[in-house]
Amino acid sequence: MHRFKDIEVWKQSRLFCTDIYTVTSSFPESEKFGLSNPLRRAAVSVPCNIAEGASRSSNKDFSRFLEIAIGSANEIETQLLIASDLGFINLNYLEPLLIKLDAIVKMTSRLRSTLS
Repeated sequence: MHRFKDIEVWKQSRLFCTDIYTVTSSFPESEKFGLSNPLRRAAVSVPCNIAEGASRSSNKDFSRFLEIAIGSANEIETQLLIASDLGFINLNYLEPLLIKLDAIVKMTSRLRSTLS
């Protein structure tokens, strides 16, 4: 069992949620259930899956939850790109989000590889 609050990628992905909430707050009201809500849910899913996996008694279980977190991160990237295509996100704001998200995925993958 791991202490999730000590895991750096959990800390970074938790902070990333604030970025997602901030960017989606400027989406049109008509997107509340279109892209805003799924983006927010996927963003929250990343640190939640890391935390849940850390509580598991085996590294195999923890690794599976990290894999789910990476899947959620890929979902976020796809939704951010769609939001950008629709003009909901300025490209100047999109790039830093994608860079942060990429760092989170890499950190999660590295953590996962240490569990094998």
